Amino acid sequence: MKHTIFSSLLLLLFCLFACEPAYQQQKIELEELTIAEIHKAYGEGTYNAKNLIATYLTAIKEQNEDINAITTVNPNAVSIAQALDEEYQKTKKLRPLHGIPIIVKDNINTKGLPTTAGAFALQDFIPEENAFIIEKLVKAGAIIIAKSNMAEWAFSPKHSESSTGGTTHNPYNLNYVPAGSSGGTAASIASNLGVGGLGTDTGNSIRGPSSHCALVGFRTTLGLISREGVVPLFLGNDVVGPMCRTVADATRMMEIMAGHDPNDPITKNALDKTPKNYTQFLKEDGLKGAKIGVLRELSDHEIDPEIKVLFENALKDLHTLGAEVIDPVVVVNFSNLKQDQWCPTFRTDVESFLTTYVKKDSMKTLEDIIEAGSTSDFSSQRLNSFASMNPHSEAECLDAYHDTRRIAFRTAIEHMMDSLKLDAIVYPSWNKKPARIAFFEEEYGGDNSQVIAPHTGQPAFTVPMGASKENLPAGLQFLGKMYAEPTLIKLVYAYEQGTKHRKPPIRTKKGE
Repeated sequence: MKHTIFSSLLLLLFCLFACEPAYQQQKIELEELTIAEIHKAYGEGTYNAKNLIATYLTAIKEQNEDINAITTVNPNAVSIAQALDEEYQKTKKLRPLHGIPIIVKDNINTKGLPTTAGAFALQDFIPEENAFIIEKLVKAGAIIIAKSNMAEWAFSPKHSESSTGGTTHNPYNLNYVPAGSSGGTAASIASNLGVGGLGTDTGNSIRGPSSHCALVGFRTTLGLISREGVVPLFLGNDVVGPMCRTVADATRMMEIMAGHDPNDPITKNALDKTPKNYTQFLKEDGLKGAKIGVLRELSDHEIDPEIKVLFENALKDLHTLGAEVIDPVVVVNFSNLKQDQWCPTFRTDVESFLTTYVKKDSMKTLEDIIEAGSTSDFSSQRLNSFASMNPHSEAECLDAYHDTRRIAFRTAIEHMMDSLKLDAIVYPSWNKKPARIAFFEEEYGGDNSQVIAPHTGQPAFTVPMGASKENLPAGLQFLGKMYAEPTLIKLVYAYEQGTKHRKPPIRTKKGE
């Protein structure tokens, strides 16, 4: 797999520089580069999309070996960039994501590129069409530059290991996990190998890796963004969302992806609830007058002392930036309502995906997947566990709009928020620091992301809140009411701009 990546990269780079030698001298600083800065450069003629893509491809070639985050590079990335440059020369208009390199988790269908979900069962699967959201991004001018490694089948929140891609390392310390399952996207975007990334989140998998890699991660309201063309884990919980270095970039990506898709019925719930312009909510004073609740039942549960210090400092920052912090807030019957919320529908969901997209006689059932094998012990155990379940046990698994347990949980939380007139609830995305890769099972803990949002359907955004003494990042999570993305954008943007906790990783070597 690595040989294929580097061979493709060398061919792309040779083509670019052989065809356009004038750009060989043009140096672009990729570190923390944003969409707005890139579009400004395009407009001023500082560089073009073709030159920018070449620079990112070089960065992938030089840096991916250490973090092992990228599984496939797009062999058409340079030609797509050139076509966008030619379009701009003619129209003098930039599309919303014109020439912006995006890294896509390897469980989202991308036309002409492998979509393996990290598994041998799908290692030869190349989709004939883009997923709905990928098509929207491409029409907005985004360039899918690469696919990223992930926890196989998105099973693990703990680490990102797959049969097709191996193990991804945290760029802030290569001995540590980037969490799972979207660890490849997180590690690559944190390392400045792309401008924006896509992850999927069934319980933790956008927010956990974003927290561990000092990124902004948006788990949006269930129903806001289509999951069509995405390899499912538990479709009733699955969400696709942006993982970026800034709130502004994540907001711009989310704005493009949001909207109704007839092929994902749950998005019907978002009709008339999706403003066309989300960037209007990027306000530096967005915390002034806001009311923020502190859910101590999560934030104080077996918390690492360093994470506790970061969290308490974050609460002080929220107050300094103009928010009223209500500490603590209590959700009536919280400990009981959060129980028995998981509904494991993997067999039904993945077999539907195989039938709809893969269309291969030898790959139709969960048993076919198991027969294909896996190098991941974690994945193998999960597969066998799902295979042993009673196939009729999923009969009562309904979505967040129809499941009485999920509705009751959400109602209790939103009732409390309404009674206190809260704009959001906050807690650490993780109460523990990242685990070491060699001991991820023993050291895993403190994952708060799985408790509320995946079950209630509410949006939850994570944003950097600092780092431990080992320079391991930590995230602050904001939970909002259904379709409260405009409110959350204002809050997280104001916090981000007021604290500036995001720092790029300092490259280390394994074992240091």
